[in-house]
Amino acid sequence: MRLNGSQIIIECLVEQGVDTVFGYPGGAVLNIYDELYKNSDRINHILTSHEQGASHAADGYARSTGKVGVVIATSGPGATNLVTGIATAYMDSSPIVAITGNVGNNLLGRDSFQEVDITGITMPITKHNYIVKDITKLADTIREAFLIARSGRPGPVLIDIPKDVTAAICEYEPKKINFHEQIKQLPIIFDYQLEDIAKMILEAKRPFIYAGGGVIKSNTSKELNEFANLLEIPTSTSLMGIGAFDQTDPLSTGLIGMHGSVASNKAVVECDLLITLGARFSDRVLSNHKHFAEDAKIIQIDVDVAEINKNIKVDYSLVMDLKEFFTRIKKYLTKTTHKEWIEKVNGWKKVFTDNQKSQALKPRYFMEAIYEATKGDCYIATEVGQHQMWAAQYFTYTKPNRFISSGGLGTMGFGMGASIGTQLAHPNDYVFNIAGDGSFRMNFNELLTLSKYNIPVCVVIANNGVLGMVRQWQTAFYGRRYSQTILDNKLNYEYLAKACGVDYYYADTKETYKKAIEEALKNRRPCIINAMVLIDEKVLPMVAPGKPIDELMLE
Repeated sequence: MRLNGSQIIIECLVEQGVDTVFGYPGGAVLNIYDELYKNSDRINHILTSHEQGASHAADGYARSTGKVGVVIATSGPGATNLVTGIATAYMDSSPIVAITGNVGNNLLGRDSFQEVDITGITMPITKHNYIVKDITKLADTIREAFLIARSGRPGPVLIDIPKDVTAAICEYEPKKINFHEQIKQLPIIFDYQLEDIAKMILEAKRPFIYAGGGVIKSNTSKELNEFANLLEIPTSTSLMGIGAFDQTDPLSTGLIGMHGSVASNKAVVECDLLITLGARFSDRVLSNHKHFAEDAKIIQIDVDVAEINKNIKVDYSLVMDLKEFFTRIKKYLTKTTHKEWIEKVNGWKKVFTDNQKSQALKPRYFMEAIYEATKGDCYIATEVGQHQMWAAQYFTYTKPNRFISSGGLGTMGFGMGASIGTQLAHPNDYVFNIAGDGSFRMNFNELLTLSKYNIPVCVVIANNGVLGMVRQWQTAFYGRRYSQTILDNKLNYEYLAKACGVDYYYADTKETYKKAIEEALKNRRPCIINAMVLIDEKVLPMVAPGKPIDELMLE
């Protein structure tokens, strides 16, 4: 059949199983939006308040489902407004496809109105990107983009399409998509390599697992839990790995790294074997790399060869998919126990008692009340800052894909868009966006998106009147010189909520906060809970930059 470029885009999106896209129209994508209008029964388009919000929404959709998220923006500023969202997805290996319009082929390179070289701009922050100048290559390019986005280590792909291509006509042939198809670029792993690793694991006296986001991306959380319990190995996760291991399991030691638990950080120093699964040894985990697991042998299993020996030298590595790793290594493993090691790790779990057990409203209660009200069955999106760490530390995560947060890039403003994408992907579930008053200001324009579509996200603002994490660093390392971290308090959150058409709750005690959560869950409407936090609440434990990971600041 003969179709124009815009029709081909729609057909290819439907081929890929896309039911929801996020975006903002403009001149260079008008042809595409005309087809979206005609095909609104097949693809639901969500109009956000800003292209950055759309990119984060596509990202949240992708993280919470494992599917590819889609965002559309026009040329020039529309395209550049996606850059932060694309970089966020790239750092956290989130599969999104960004479709941008551009000026016509005859206007490219002439500094035309709203022209920008978006493929050049995004080259370092995409797995791959394209500019499609030939209509006959459009369909195959879109199909390849989706395949790249979801293959191996997932990530963002951008397709830039000149306006004349969206209007041009060519022959189009439908294609049935195999969603399990992957681009195979991995080396062959021999049985003896798995035997070697199994031997190292079975001989270890103090083994420890460090699991990252790769476990979630490879859909192997169940396998990880079985693996750890078969071998009785204490298990920690990175920020991106939260939910990969059931935190109600006695073997769970929680978060590892700068704001990790005492048990995780002590165990990684005293273990004799560190098994690293789908994790990249980021600086927020390593701290001082010379003192990280310095007396242990280190095994690293990762699908991305670029991560092997990048930040820390390992003793044995395999570049392979974790699903294949867990499946194939089973036959070389037997049930093991490590009674003394487990007792020692459990002792570390009792070392640190924070100041959060209080009659006053504390950050711990923010998360415990949500857990109690939902029985843990909800999605937690976050902005970036102290509140992000409190959300990571004080909620009990038992399932993967439930913690939606910007780890690698640390993008303030991420949570508003991400919570929208998450809620639309899971309309019958509860979604909370845990925000700080600083991060909230970055993208609160997306309250209008919540209101427009009646998306029942509950935004919990940990309101301490300051940029809390920066202030915490200024307190610890900059002699309490609070340069530009005190926010003015002239913003009236109640009036803002009313202006945007969302519900508002004020909470300054445990009782008012608990009531607000209960009301939000009962009403199922978009809302803000303005929860007051003391100005100098801290995120603890904390490892000072450059210090060994087991030298934790506990007060």
